[in-house]
Amino acid sequence: MNKKTVISLFSGCGGMDLGFEGGFEILEKSWNSATCKGWKCKRTRSGWVKVPETKFKVVFANDILLAAKNAWIPYFGKRNKAQFRSESVVDLVKKHRMGESIFPDADILTGGFPCQDFSVAGKRLGFASHKSHLGNLRNGEVPDEESRGKLYMWMRAVIEIVKPKIFLAENVKGLVSLGNVKDTIQRDFAKIGKAGYLVVEPRILKAHEYGVPQTRERVIFIGFRRDLLVPEAEKELSRKSISAEYDPYPTPTHGACAAGHRRYVTVKEALVGLPEPSKSKDLSQQTYSKARWYGYHCQGNKEVDLDMPGPTIRAEHHGNIEFRRLEKQHGGSIERELNKGLQERRLTVRECARIQTFPDDYSLVRLGSKKEGSFGLSGSDGYRVLGNAVPPLLAFHLAYNLQRKWAKYFG
Repeated sequence: MNKKTVISLFSGCGGMDLGFEGGFEILEKSWNSATCKGWKCKRTRSGWVKVPETKFKVVFANDILLAAKNAWIPYFGKRNKAQFRSESVVDLVKKHRMGESIFPDADILTGGFPCQDFSVAGKRLGFASHKSHLGNLRNGEVPDEESRGKLYMWMRAVIEIVKPKIFLAENVKGLVSLGNVKDTIQRDFAKIGKAGYLVVEPRILKAHEYGVPQTRERVIFIGFRRDLLVPEAEKELSRKSISAEYDPYPTPTHGACAAGHRRYVTVKEALVGLPEPSKSKDLSQQTYSKARWYGYHCQGNKEVDLDMPGPTIRAEHHGNIEFRRLEKQHGGSIERELNKGLQERRLTVRECARIQTFPDDYSLVRLGSKKEGSFGLSGSDGYRVLGNAVPPLLAFHLAYNLQRKWAKYFG
């Protein structure tokens, strides 16, 4: 089968990449055969299924974070022969402009340009980021075109170089409430190339509405190369309200009361079968933050609700990772487990991975030194790359929906 090729920018540990390729294991309760008509899932073990492989293949990935590379290469190296470049997108574009062949041809380009400057949990400096494209503090006080908050423009430059049929960009929900940032980014993306891109209205997708056991929300930008769209598709995609037949955003599969939807997947269901850290052979399950409980309100200072979708897994670790269980005097309510003698502790790296829908065969803690070529990953590394990632199951829904409608878009 000839697969359509994908370039992945700001790849992290590959949540978007894994979703676009498919073929990974998820909880059966995260799947909805009624909503996902025609999507054949194979049961792998009791309570688990494998989502189908897609017609997409990642051929190029990029991230400046060494931990992301050390997580990405061992896993994706077994799946395909994609190239991973650890230079910044800024430097890659500059090398291309100097005549070096950097980017392969691709049908789709994806990218989660850095979100820290748009997040409500951060300083919200937006385009006036205080950090450079390498993540370091900027020299000088005046924001420039290479600051972290402007990296979407360098993603735009790669789109202009590669000219994919579709591009997909994602970021935090907070971006849409930060002045005119959303409109500016949408307008800048639309002006790419001579023919331009038809950028449909960005939409906030809620991960828990797609079977992900987590209340994570991401804003998605999708653009289509105008000169390759069939006339009817261009007409439909230009409408303010796009018909379901052409809508590039996937239909939710899970919901509290929606007809035909399965109910939301809970933390308890996501963590099924995981042994306690002391009894696990998985380094990712053995590892958890030892940050203590703080006597004041802050992120991560509470116990997860086992009967609800989990909290957003954050890249900032230590005291920002929620507790798996808390002692009663700290506000805990999972008394049955505490009465069994199970200790107060935070979520393990593997438990965070389950909440993010990464499969259990994805290693996120690995022995080895933290240097180029060793592929070692600490617990802090595991938390960080997971917190930066798109849930693979959410990305799969985006990819499979585009795959199903590809012929309608391009004939």
